[in-house]
Amino acid sequence: MFGRLLIVLGAAALLHAAFSTYEHLSYLKALGRLEESVPNDVTLEALVGLFLGILGASLDAPALKEITWASEMKKRSIDEMDSRLGFANWSNRGSTLLGESYGKGQ
Repeated sequence: MFGRLLIVLGAAALLHAAFSTYEHLSYLKALGRLEESVPNDVTLEALVGLFLGILGASLDAPALKEITWASEMKKRSIDEMDSRLGFANWSNRGSTLLGESYGKGQ
C-alpha cells in the first residue's frame, strides 16, 4: 500500500513539474527571453518525483523468485525433466517434396 502511495505522489510531482515548466517557458516566451533556463525548484521537484516513483515501484514489486536449477528441481521430478518424447518427430516432407516414389526403395 505504501509503495502505491509513493508511486501516486511521484506521478503527481512529475506532472506538476511538467506543468510548471510549461508555464515558465510560456512566460519567458511572452517576455521574449528564451535563453533563460528552468528554475531550480522545478528541477528539484522533478527529481524528487522521479525518486519517489522509483522507490514506490521498488517497494510495490513482488518478491523475487529463485531461478536456479536446484530450485526448479524441487518442484519437478527427474522423469519430467528427462522426458524427450516431445522432440521425436517421425514424419517428414520427403514425399511432398520429392514425389510419391520417395522412400520406396527404387
